Amino acid sequence: MTISTNESIPVTSYKCGALTGTMTVPGDKSMSHRSLILGTLALGETTVTGLLEGEDVLCTAEAMRQLGARITRSESGTWHIEGVGVGALQEPKNVLEMGNSGTAARLLMGLVANAPFTTFFSGDASLHKRPMGRVANPLRQMGAEITSRSEDRFPLALTGRDLMPISYTLPVASAQVKSCILLAGMDTAGTTTVTEPKPTRDHTENMLRHFGARVDVELKNDGSRVISLEGQQELRAADVIVPGDPSSAAFIAVAAAIIPGSDVTIENVGLNPLRDGIFETLGEMGADIQISNVRLQAGEQVGDVQVKGGLLKGIEVPPSRAISMIDEYPVLFVAAAMAAGTTTMRGLKELRVKESDRIAVMAEGLKACGVELEELEDGIIIHGRAVPPKGGATVATELDHRIAMSFLVLGMASQEPVTVDDGSVMETSFPGFTQLMNGLGAQIGKKADT
Repeated sequence: MTISTNESIPVTSYKCGALTGTMTVPGDKSMSHRSLILGTLALGETTVTGLLEGEDVLCTAEAMRQLGARITRSESGTWHIEGVGVGALQEPKNVLEMGNSGTAARLLMGLVANAPFTTFFSGDASLHKRPMGRVANPLRQMGAEITSRSEDRFPLALTGRDLMPISYTLPVASAQVKSCILLAGMDTAGTTTVTEPKPTRDHTENMLRHFGARVDVELKNDGSRVISLEGQQELRAADVIVPGDPSSAAFIAVAAAIIPGSDVTIENVGLNPLRDGIFETLGEMGADIQISNVRLQAGEQVGDVQVKGGLLKGIEVPPSRAISMIDEYPVLFVAAAMAAGTTTMRGLKELRVKESDRIAVMAEGLKACGVELEELEDGIIIHGRAVPPKGGATVATELDHRIAMSFLVLGMASQEPVTVDDGSVMETSFPGFTQLMNGLGAQIGKKADT
């Protein structure tokens, strides 16, 4: 398991020429977490190829080992999971360290809520600031006992109980909360039901089916979705091929779209209809995007995305689209800074409780790079001028991997280099980001030859 060093590593991105090439991005983080978790609950051996080997997912793998799964990685990069079955988790000997991963933290709280022992959770400084009440509250309603710092923040202790099934309506659209409740319902007698006012990413439902579970989904006339899961079903081992993460592909797509002459193809990208908002939005901004070779893979839509550079235009992004691209907004802010005209993005309050307050941190960094903008409580208005912004700033990442990568993308097109104060945080979700981008023609960490 990769261990972070707490040592900040500044990284500088310099203006570069056209990006060209064909490549793949690391595996989808959401699916990687879930393949490890459901592989642990399944009987038999699950093999996973394409697993994201970033720090977040490695924390989940180690947690699953502590909960009883036998997990190994072959030299070819295939992961093997010997599951323990539903209702057979083992008491962990140590604190489950979640690192920077809010997804792992929330999903695993649901996973152990029915187990007859106490599980201790912790994480890094960023995770200790993030709200856990949104999962703690429904788990308490089901019968779990949770002790934590104020406002249900980590570190946290969860004592499992024989839970009662609930019918729960999400107060805020959240795939993490939905998944937490469904995982808690796996070993709960009766039917657990979650109603989401707006559809959120459905990887948990898809992967549960892939492992043999019966999951009922009803779409209501008002656009809400009702997900029902009968508890105490047996899961069977299933091979999983993890596609490239669209959230990671977004950085390459934006970089190619804002740099003239670029022509980049990203192969094997996850194109789940509840996750592809970034490509739809870039297309509306005028980006030349072509999607081909679309196919189904382990219940998920996958394809190849080609992006060519050109002039973008400012647009108003529908607030309803935030659910399908919430993690991609930081780099979309960069695209908006390079566009001609004003781009308005609202409905983004969730960004304020991510690894950092992503609206505030991005706004501060963009202003330092010469971008005109107005910060809103639930979004941002960016006034692009169709010319590269000045750049020249050193930006604080606030331990946020997506902030770091977004500003390195900006540095590829800005007039002066852009530096992030800590590039090591990129290992959380995109190992090898710098090397991959440089392979396409970027100049990250080194000065241009011309």
